[in-house]
Amino acid sequence: MNYFKTYAGFSLALVAAGLSGCTDLDETLYDRITPANFLQTKNDVYRDFLRTFEHGYNTIQGSPFQLQELSADQLMTPNREGDWFDGGQYARAHYHTWTIQEGYINDTWNLLNQGVVLGTNSLEDIQALDPSRFNMTEAEQKQLIAELRVMRAWYNIRLLDLFRNVQITTKVQGELASPPQSTPQETFTFIETELKEAMPALLAKGDPGTAQFQGRWTKAAAAALLGRLYLNANVYIGQDRYADCATVCQDIISGKYGPYAIESRWDAPFDWNNDQSSGTIFAFPGSFGRSHWQYEGGMYFWGLPYNVPINYFKFTDFGGGNPRYALQPGHDVENKEYPFVQGKPFVKFQKYADDVRLKNYQNLGNSTREGMFLKGYLIYNDGKDTIKSTRGYTLYLRDQVGLFKYTKPGQVPADKTSNMNNADQNSGIFMVKYPFYPSTDPNKIEADYAEIRLAEIYYMLAECKFRAGDPLAAAELLNTVRRRNYPAGSASLYGAGGAVLTEQELLDEWGREFIGEGRRRIDLIRFGKFNNSTWWDKSPDGDDHTKIYPIPLNALNVSAQLKQNPGY
Repeated sequence: MNYFKTYAGFSLALVAAGLSGCTDLDETLYDRITPANFLQTKNDVYRDFLRTFEHGYNTIQGSPFQLQELSADQLMTPNREGDWFDGGQYARAHYHTWTIQEGYINDTWNLLNQGVVLGTNSLEDIQALDPSRFNMTEAEQKQLIAELRVMRAWYNIRLLDLFRNVQITTKVQGELASPPQSTPQETFTFIETELKEAMPALLAKGDPGTAQFQGRWTKAAAAALLGRLYLNANVYIGQDRYADCATVCQDIISGKYGPYAIESRWDAPFDWNNDQSSGTIFAFPGSFGRSHWQYEGGMYFWGLPYNVPINYFKFTDFGGGNPRYALQPGHDVENKEYPFVQGKPFVKFQKYADDVRLKNYQNLGNSTREGMFLKGYLIYNDGKDTIKSTRGYTLYLRDQVGLFKYTKPGQVPADKTSNMNNADQNSGIFMVKYPFYPSTDPNKIEADYAEIRLAEIYYMLAECKFRAGDPLAAAELLNTVRRRNYPAGSASLYGAGGAVLTEQELLDEWGREFIGEGRRRIDLIRFGKFNNSTWWDKSPDGDDHTKIYPIPLNALNVSAQLKQNPGY
């Protein structure tokens, strides 16, 4: 984006000026951007404002996604005949044996803290300007300030969630040292205060000017972040804030911050026109040729078998795909279901056989699709061809992990080993949540990334009701969302002779609705299942210090104020 290039040049110019000891600081600079001359127009102000938003999209995919999903019980990145071993980093993520020198942990720390710094720098710029000079009202200036505070809170919630003992940054301009390390309580209180103080200046859905308000923070979005904070308060600071979470969620559902509604189709929140979805609360705008990072290698594009995008989807713009992420298996190589309770994500979907998401993903034409998974044989070209692996064997995607290669369905391979270091390209079911329409489709890569959707608000409120001793109310809230996944009158719905909502079922339902959305780790922790549970190729941890990640070694070397997290 042009504003990104401009801002990057601005930052480099500042660095160059700081390092040059022979520069006449009083000279007039005509060939570079400095703090004094960058903000000249209203467009410049918005370029400054949007810089941290552009960066924020980049913190969705890649290392942050890996920290939340590969340490949990739904997704995996096994060694596929030499592919994706990568020095054992994915195995260490799976086994909770990561070190303080892991690149993906260091990347996540840097990405989220960079977002805080960028947001704070823009905040200081916009707080200091005279709005009348830029043809802005004071209300507009306050709105930009409020959004930047919410954006910074979004980064800080994730830092608190992953690392717990972090730094609160409220000033960057003129600072020579990083801030001190804060306690979880201090960070929690700071985030809560930021969100509450920002909300009055934010717009509500339906207010004038919000019709094209994509990728911007609103009252409902800020309230949703408060809900996330309160939902996990017992994890973060040892305090029960479920009642506060319930109040916030009920306000959103009741329309206090604008009209939102659950869609009638399960895929509507992820489809090409989800910017118009009644259930989208906050999303990063996406379109082909611009920002669409959930569709790239750090996330969903590398959650596809080789050859599938080009041959099966007829999407040829990005190459052939790569099976980095797949669902963990529910069955061993003999096709016997594993006895453990956690994990087995596809088995959890199959528990309700009439779930429309169980269909194999297919593009139906005219920017429509059906199904959410890739399983079994993948047939294309009007049934004439079947997707093959890059090693020559025909793919038959299984809810199993092993070296199946040319083994036919139902046959058991000679090697019965099933672990992170013994997989092939047949191993695992694949998920397709955001559609990949053919390259000839005008909406082939058009979906926004839905960071906050109304379904999450219903699920948070349902959990609060359940924990307060009202499982019937919890079940009905979940059913409000779940009805779109099943035929009318389905026995898969909770209550009235249908399915029964228990604590384990509630956790399983979180997993079904939000699979692959970068949150499974914290849900397991909140339910007390992260460190002491068994899932595929994963035994309980020796203790619970891995509930939080280590402060990266690089960060400790740079900042003397930081102390390592317990257990590392």
